[in-house]
Amino acid sequence: MYALVSVLIIIASILLTLIVLVQNSKGGGLAANFSGSNQVMGVRKTTDFLEKATWTLAVSLVVLSVVATMTIPRGGVEVKSKIEQQIDNAIDPTQMPQFPTSVPETEETGDGE
Repeated sequence: MYALVSVLIIIASILLTLIVLVQNSKGGGLAANFSGSNQVMGVRKTTDFLEKATWTLAVSLVVLSVVATMTIPRGGVEVKSKIEQQIDNAIDPTQMPQFPTSVPETEETGDGE
């Protein structure tokens, strides 16, 4: 289920990117190429369609993202962060073995050298 939702998010993202690139912020874009007034889908209808498609894809991205977070496979295993793992594996400094801090004395051979 998670893979399907992820693929749908990618498709919606690509479509949203393409539709936004087709639009022009000044009212031109794809709609500016249609100059005939007797067309079935005129300039105003094209901009309305692009605006509705943009909002529909944006809302679908939000909804699909929420659905994706609900369908993330957990695997039934409790996942701990790296910090929690380090805390659990930490050694208590009061329980560490005490190593000698002084250098042991060595026997001198008496060579005189």
